[in-house]
Amino acid sequence: MPETEPRPVRVLVVDDSALMRRLIADVLNASGRIQVVATARDGREAVAQAAKMKPDVVTLDVEMPGISGLDALPALLAVHEAPVVMVSALTREGADVTLKALELGAVDFLPKPASGRLSDLQAEGDRLVAKVLEAAGSRVYRPRRSAAATTTATPPPAPPPGEAAACVAIGISTGGPQALARVVPLLRRPSPPILIVQHMPARFTGVFAERLDRCSELAVKEAADGDPVEPDRVLIAPGGRHLDLSGRASRARAALSAPDEPAVSGHKPSVDVLFRAVARIYGASAVAVIMTGMGRDGADGCRAVLDAGGLTLGQDEATSVVYGMNKAACLEGAVKLQFALDDLPDLIRALSGPRRG
Repeated sequence: MPETEPRPVRVLVVDDSALMRRLIADVLNASGRIQVVATARDGREAVAQAAKMKPDVVTLDVEMPGISGLDALPALLAVHEAPVVMVSALTREGADVTLKALELGAVDFLPKPASGRLSDLQAEGDRLVAKVLEAAGSRVYRPRRSAAATTTATPPPAPPPGEAAACVAIGISTGGPQALARVVPLLRRPSPPILIVQHMPARFTGVFAERLDRCSELAVKEAADGDPVEPDRVLIAPGGRHLDLSGRASRARAALSAPDEPAVSGHKPSVDVLFRAVARIYGASAVAVIMTGMGRDGADGCRAVLDAGGLTLGQDEATSVVYGMNKAACLEGAVKLQFALDDLPDLIRALSGPRRG
């Protein structure tokens, strides 16, 4: 018997501009793998269409008159829990609102061309299609801490006596903003230095760091070239620049790549670049944490940390928006321990003091 063609991904497009609705729909329909089943011009209409059409994915404009995309998001998820991709202006204000939407349950976002020209969005067509297809394979995950989650946590492997984690490096992508917004505010002093690669455009990483800093006991900032890697501090790789390290373990500093350096493992910043740097500088005292995201960026870096004698942790499938990067590292034998998202602060806390065998 002939193989059955896979069902196209059914999408609801929400935008206050009739022109943008039509263009987004045309780009998605032209892919042959996506079918736009409905459009909506505002939040109220979007909620009604979501309840009626039960789409697989929703693309949601951030800025709309009346009920904005941010205001409509909780209502959309309440009537039909489909993955939502935000479409945002590439501005500081747009970045802040988009990050808030990701913390509320949206799975991803696509920057809207700053010029608003149709040719610019058409040029972004492949990215738009890829974002929607990726969202279709993700889950809407809004974690809630429970007694069961805390009592069944697996403790970290016993490290060598007397040692503590000298540095914790985290690699994360799709689903990352909401995961990190949940984890970082729960981290407490004393803490080892924490370095993060979150796949995100350049204009978003700085705003993201500022949002985390406002609600965290640890100091959080976007990494700048030469920043010292210090305890009780979180550095986030800037979008469009790899985060490498220079110096020795006791005096390591951030070393950012040039903006024109190529992507590594398909990304810039790349998790693999960071993890290899941490393995090189910190050796057996390095900890690499690979989390939710599409692809396999970070898998090779996890292997480098293991080869240096360090520890690798991977977020589990049940609490990942996309079980991709962490799955790849796990399947390749590069992850020593899997953890549920809500257990990560306790794991980092356990690694912060003297290690005992």
